[in-house]
Amino acid sequence: MENQNPVVNGQLESALSVTRKSLIAGIGKIGDLIIAYGVDLAKQFDLKNSEGQVTTKWYDAKGGLAKGVRAERALFKADMVEAGYSVSTVDVYWQRVKESDGYVTAGNSVKGQDTIDSKTFSELKTMLNRILGADADTEGCEKSQNVKALLLMAFEGMGGDSAKDLSK
Repeated sequence: MENQNPVVNGQLESALSVTRKSLIAGIGKIGDLIIAYGVDLAKQFDLKNSEGQVTTKWYDAKGGLAKGVRAERALFKADMVEAGYSVSTVDVYWQRVKESDGYVTAGNSVKGQDTIDSKTFSELKTMLNRILGADADTEGCEKSQNVKALLLMAFEGMGGDSAKDLSK
């Protein structure tokens, strides 16, 4: 990957520098700015084959190929800290920039697979285990004890086995 922008005084002077500074100055209008910065990072650092197809996204570059990305990350951090933001805030925004360009954070890829039925089943199991774990005389448990049979019917209607799936 060839860097098309000159290094001046040890800093990359480019459209990327402009969008980085715009991002930091406009944190309140963050969505569009994060996307613009991510697009410019992709233009600058995505690795492409001879047909122009992206072979490695900038956030996945390793070793020497990631040198420019690391330098830009350092500039981003320095500018954010200079603007008064904490290092943890810098990390949050850098993550958001990556995600705006397609990066999938570990754990987020599974979240989209939850269905209403699977969430409801899980929540019913949690509620029933809480009710079954409480003594019938426990204060503040009267209404729960009254609907326990209905919740068990709903749980079993969704495929649960109260003898196997619930603690007693």
